[in-house]
Amino acid sequence: MSKTQLMSAQVRDQLIELFAARQMRPGDRVPSEAEIAELCGVGRSTAREALKLLEQDGIVLVERGRGRFLSSLSALQVDRPVTRFESVTSLLDALGYRAQTLVLSVVESKPDDAERATLDLAEDATVIRLERLRTRGDEPLIYSLETLPRDCIAGPVKHVSWAGSLTDLLAAQGYLMVSSAARLQAQDLPPDVAEKYQLAGFGPWLLITETVITTAGRPILRSQDYHRGSLFAFNVLRR
Repeated sequence: MSKTQLMSAQVRDQLIELFAARQMRPGDRVPSEAEIAELCGVGRSTAREALKLLEQDGIVLVERGRGRFLSSLSALQVDRPVTRFESVTSLLDALGYRAQTLVLSVVESKPDDAERATLDLAEDATVIRLERLRTRGDEPLIYSLETLPRDCIAGPVKHVSWAGSLTDLLAAQGYLMVSSAARLQAQDLPPDVAEKYQLAGFGPWLLITETVITTAGRPILRSQDYHRGSLFAFNVLRR
């Protein structure tokens, strides 16, 4: 996520808290861009993007000639909605986990059929396959297997710090990730992974298999994140 996108998302969350603090109800008028900019100490463009995010979430409705108003969905509070695109790093931070990232392996190889299809790769393409484990102390939180096209990372792989956010790393390379298609299922870790990294007995895991695209529409990342089922839950807002 770019710095601008991150700021807009933070302002969106501040506004949701503001609506609750003011006990605003569906049909109430939303503050203007200028008011939001002053309240949150940001520029008009950031305020505008934050409002767009609220519109996309269905919380704010625009009535031409009248302004912006809270929708009926604003009466529903949903923590960590599964429809919100965010990195694992952002998710853990938001949930209050002071997690460490262990880089288990980084390899360059030919993509398998699933990777080639989801990342729209040529037959002769090469990928970087990254294996990581997020932990809190000695407690495992999330095991991740992530694949990205080799050509999106400049320079030797060994010169890259892989412990940080892939979203930030790819943004620094000019690839801004904005949305994804994801599949959720309850699944055990692959037996070889559980044995190799001593992760047996921590299941069940919630597997999120995700294909992430950039602002230009390019599929840039395929991730398989196994979340500890006893520690993580995602919510859905049904319309």
